[in-house]
Amino acid sequence: MALMYICFMIDRLTLLPILMKEFPAVAILGPRQVGKSTLAKSVSSLSKKEVLFLDMELQSDRRKLEDAESFFEANRDKLIVIDEVQQMPELFATLRPEIDALRKPGRFILTGSANPQLVKGISESLAGRIAYMPLTPLSITEISSTKYSLQQHWFRGGFPNALITKNDEAYHRWMESYIQSFIQRDLQVMFDVALSSLVIRNIWTMIANNNGGLLNAENYARALGITSPTVKRYLSFLEAAFLIRELPPWFANSNKRLVKSPKIYIRDSGILHHLTYIETATKLVGNIVVGASWEGYVIEEIIKHLPQHLQAYFYRTHNGAEVDLLLVKNNIPLAAIEIKHSKAPVLSEGYYYSIEELQTKQNFLVYTGNDDYTTTKKVQVCGLISFLKKLKKL
Repeated sequence: MALMYICFMIDRLTLLPILMKEFPAVAILGPRQVGKSTLAKSVSSLSKKEVLFLDMELQSDRRKLEDAESFFEANRDKLIVIDEVQQMPELFATLRPEIDALRKPGRFILTGSANPQLVKGISESLAGRIAYMPLTPLSITEISSTKYSLQQHWFRGGFPNALITKNDEAYHRWMESYIQSFIQRDLQVMFDVALSSLVIRNIWTMIANNNGGLLNAENYARALGITSPTVKRYLSFLEAAFLIRELPPWFANSNKRLVKSPKIYIRDSGILHHLTYIETATKLVGNIVVGASWEGYVIEEIIKHLPQHLQAYFYRTHNGAEVDLLLVKNNIPLAAIEIKHSKAPVLSEGYYYSIEELQTKQNFLVYTGNDDYTTTKKVQVCGLISFLKKLKKL
């Protein structure tokens, strides 16, 4: 298992040292159990400085930072790693003057399982002092040199401990433990609020069964017997914990009647399949959620690899014309991507209408086949891995 982690870590080890040479602090942000601590320890072991590793889930380490100002000042010659920093949000206020007092790169590595902007108590701006490095579940390109196939990765998702389980029963046990731990403890600890475990589970499950659907908080509220603001509050916590994604619609500079509600997805396909009670990859193919699952999986993989100059949206008119994923550059639609779970996909008239309206220069259909070809209407049809290679050139 240790060797497998090393294989997974190779791509992740490249960016962090670069950021550490440019910024006094680097924050590695991602969901629980995605490998943040492993990455921090791997990089810190290469440091020429002495390393202090502090885990904010350990009371003994939290006590060391009761007078954080004095602790940081006394250890300015060391690399300080603070794991799960959102557990002590007041540290951000102390980090700002400390970094300003000695503005040298590579002083701090922070890890966090929540978006700092949405953690209660964090109001200090560290702009220019800190680089935020997102760490997602493993992507399909990161496992390309391992024994795991695209089908296995799609079914079990990218959490390392879920992917490498010895069988599907063990994968489901790991997922259930992860979900239970998250809803009963982690989410409330991260955001310092009292939340209902049952409501969290129900909302998460509803999203899974409507993966890729338009977000309508009022419908969720009626089904759960709670208020719409309460639904939005819970959704904001799940999004801040990097577990769901709200994909915004594209409607700039258009006189058309367009859908303006976001689409909502479970970010990790392994969590999605556990919440929808799909036992095996074989049973997934025949399940009613397979199309929505493939769409969400492809979108998440593309966004993981998205260059900084591109932004991701979807496009839909009230008449039903739609593009599953629209990539935009400098506020101009660049590429329209349709996603089909089919070996012989057929594009709809609504898609062709959309690309004509959007005037996109490059148009793609990502399907489950392996052959690349171009349709008579100049749409490039390709598999996911092939598209990710093309993405680099957009």
